[in-house]
Formats: sequence, C-alpha cells, structure tokens
Amino acid sequence: MAELLTMDRADLERRTLTGRVKALAREHGLTVSAVTSAEPFGSLEQTLRDHIRAGHADGMPWFNEARARVAANPRQLHEAARSILSVGIAYWDDTVPPSDGIPRGRVARYAWGRDYHEVLKRRMVSLLGAIAELAGEPVEARTLVDTARISDRAVAARAGLGWYGKHSCVIVPGHGSWVLLGELLLDLELEPDQPLSKDCGRCAICIDRCPTGAIVAPYTVSAPRCIAFQTIEQRGSIPPEIRPLMGPWVFGCDVCQEVCPYTRAAALADDAALAPAHVDNAFPPLTWLLSMTPDEFRRRFAGTAVIRAKRRGLARNAAVALGNTGDPALVPCLVEALEMHDDPIVRGHTAWALGRIGGRAAREALDRRRGRDVATVDEEIVAALFAMC
Repeated sequence: MAELLTMDRADLERRTLTGRVKALAREHGLTVSAVTSAEPFGSLEQTLRDHIRAGHADGMPWFNEARARVAANPRQLHEAARSILSVGIAYWDDTVPPSDGIPRGRVARYAWGRDYHEVLKRRMVSLLGAIAELAGEPVEARTLVDTARISDRAVAARAGLGWYGKHSCVIVPGHGSWVLLGELLLDLELEPDQPLSKDCGRCAICIDRCPTGAIVAPYTVSAPRCIAFQTIEQRGSIPPEIRPLMGPWVFGCDVCQEVCPYTRAAALADDAALAPAHVDNAFPPLTWLLSMTPDEFRRRFAGTAVIRAKRRGLARNAAVALGNTGDPALVPCLVEALEMHDDPIVRGHTAWALGRIGGRAAREALDRRRGRDVATVDEEIVAALFAMC
C-alpha cells in the first residue's frame, strides 16, 4: 500500500509539474504546447529514408539519411532527455493586399514578420529559464527549431499537439496548420499527452488544389515540384514547366493551407512579432522586387525569413510572377531588367516572362538581346522567342 501511495504521489507531482510547465509556455508567448517522451520514433527513420530515396527531397542536400537517423532518436541530440515539450506559435493573419493597382507578389504568411526561428528560439529560451526556476534547480535541455535535426511534425503528432494533414503539415485544433513548431528536450519527467485520434477523412482538397501537383500522395510532398522549394531553396533556374504554375508567389506558398477546411476556421493570431511591419513585407510590389538594389533588399527584408531567398532569388521569382500576370503594360520594366540587371539568372527569367506576355514590344526586345548575353541567358531568349511563334 505504501508503494502504491508513493507511485500515486509521484504521478500527481508529475502531472502538476506538467500543467505548470504548459501554463508557463503560454505566459512566454507560445500558443500551444504538449508533451511526449524522448523515446525513439519507431518507423520514422525508414519513412524518411524512403522519402529521400524516392527523390522527394532532391535539391536539399542537408535532408539526408544521416539526418533521418538522428531525427528518429532524439537522445542523439540530448542524451539526458526524458521528455520533449512540443510548442507552437499560431500565426494566422488576414491582411490583404491594398487595392492600389500595383502588381504585387505573395509571400507565405509565416515570413511576413520577424524571422520565426529567432522568435521561437528566444521565447523557448525564456521559457526554459522559467522552468528551471519552477524546478528549483538547473535543467539540462536543448531548444530546437526546424533547422535542427529533429522532425517537428513527428514530435507534435506523437505529443497530441495536432495531427498530420494530407498536405503533410500538422493541423492544430483551433489554429489549423498556421502554427510554427519548436521543441524543448528536457531532462525532466513530464506527463506525456496522447496522440489525437483525428484525420482528414476523405477530404483531399489540398491535393486537388496544389498548383504544381507537389502533393504526390496523401501526406507526401515532393519538394522539387513545390513552389516553396522553387522560390526559396532553388538557387539556379526554376524549371520552365513549373514557372507558369507559380502565379504571384515570390517566397513560399500557402495554397494547400488556405484551402484546408480546418485551416480556414483558424483563430486570428494577435502576435506583433509575426505581423508584417509593412504591407510590402507580405505583398511586395513586383516591379520593385525586380529592380531593387542590394541595400534596398537588406533594408526591407533584414530580420525576416525572406532574406534566405537572397536578392537574386526574389528578383528571379518576381520576373516569373510578372510574366504570369500576362499584362503588356509590364513589358517596359521587364525589358529594362533584361538589358540592365546585374544577374544572369534574373535576366534569363525576365526573357521567359517577356515570352509569356508576348506582343510586338516583347519580341523586339528579345530580338535585340539575342546573341548578346551569356549562353544561359541566350538560351532563355531563344526559348522565349520560340514560344511566341
């Protein structure tokens, strides 16, 4: 009987500690939190291996089988870990582009405000200090965001923070998939939560609406076809067959989340750190993106996740988005970029955009530049002229 009472007391203390830790998480700006153990993640390593070997991670050399091994066993990241606190910051924002007649690109919502890696890390470090104070002793821990070798989604799903949607994002009750995930690996024994017994049922709207068909099967996104990969991670030329499907997206893509019924019901987040400092951070003018100087790029996007795409990448993406408008009024700015931009990748995509819009002025500009640029740009010019035939 004494042993049972001791076990009951230990369980009660663990549950009480867990509840207080979750309350602290909310106090430190983390919208949601849940707990799972630090035990290995069963079949995760093989799942990730299969994903990599199928070519779905091509173009991301850091997402490799060595990373998969670590992701499946959190104690390779923190040997003393006994629990994982999965945390998230909700970021749904319903800001819309102004009706000012300016052609604008679209930036994925998670990148509208301050760089979420820094926001999450700062709040988790602050939370860790509060947990140590609560415990009355130093806590051995690691704070992780998605640049770490862990699977945020696998942790969140096992902890019951949310469940996998068919678009491969984790859907969190009340917030949809508009949640930025992080983890604290703790040497504390916390009470694990149970996974949620929810799924998408027969709904496949995210698969049907993906502009490029990147969701090749339920729960499987093939990165090389994904607009987010092409606008951010792709450092060279965007495949010509992908370009017409990109629409106005210049950094990331939210389509699969926007069409999800759970996500459409998400609560509006009120988090100043993740809100756009200016409407141009969310819907940047395309002609400005195409012509911006290095200093202008840094001034507008420093401290945000958009900086990852680099000036070249954003200008390249803007050229594609301008071509996708089909607006002949934009030909002059594209012609100027074709003749004057300092980066051949951008000039090449500008040639494509002129070919996509078409018309006499576009053809004449392409003819003038034919044979007068580096080989890669000239190939784009020839292809654009051929497309106009």
